Amino acid sequence: MAATQADMAEQFLKLHRKGEPLLMPNAWDVGSASILAWLGFKALATTSSGHAATLGKLDGGVTRDEALAHATELSAGTELPVSADLENAFADEPDGVAETIRGAKATGLAGCSVEDYSGRSEDPIYELALARERIVAAAEIAHSGSVRMVLTARAENLIRGRDDLADTIERLQSYQEAGADVLFAPGLKSAQDIRQVVESVDRPVSVLAVPGTPCTAELAALGVARVSVGGAFAFAALGGLREAAEELRDRGTYGYLERTALGGQAARAAFKRSA
Repeated sequence: MAATQADMAEQFLKLHRKGEPLLMPNAWDVGSASILAWLGFKALATTSSGHAATLGKLDGGVTRDEALAHATELSAGTELPVSADLENAFADEPDGVAETIRGAKATGLAGCSVEDYSGRSEDPIYELALARERIVAAAEIAHSGSVRMVLTARAENLIRGRDDLADTIERLQSYQEAGADVLFAPGLKSAQDIRQVVESVDRPVSVLAVPGTPCTAELAALGVARVSVGGAFAFAALGGLREAAEELRDRGTYGYLERTALGGQAARAAFKRSA
């Protein structure tokens, strides 16, 4: 018997254990989700930038309807819990955030994230009081009814030009009080900063793997509960496409064929398993 959405959400939250980080790669379509499931990962996330790339758009260019349709496809396309990157929930005001989370809940997701990035270059981060109310609104919907969807609150300071760890920690503490289940500050890299964040909150902390991030064993020792990769896997795949295409265009050779066996093997195994 297939697990229900409520089961998936409950399982997803239990996978967040301090010091035993959940390795949660970000899939960009059903095929990549199937391969990641076949490889043995326990949960998946969407990636706003990777999904946007499949539509020929840059990160931030996807609409709410497109993001929710994508979430529906991935939730239906894998038996693993899926958490959606919903950017800033495609709304500034709490009522709009609530509407987005209500739509997300209807897609079958086990979780979702909401960030405090406004998308406006002149004022990129929401004022703290508003940012907190946005999380309150999101949590109220995420946790209501028969499905308690896991809500991740993101403090975007460190990747939006505001290198202010104290403010980031204050925001994460506020989002915890507002009802977030998981706390996430993309851009955390040093062991000292990560430890400080983990010790400053009582919720599981997620870390984004970027250049300079400690390895997963070190993150475990620091008390991290989840590690994700953002759009990295999607853009690694696009990088492979570019290299193969440039070889064909510029040299007229087919060396890229030597690298297709691994991908073909994975696809045959994963897609047969998910059929």
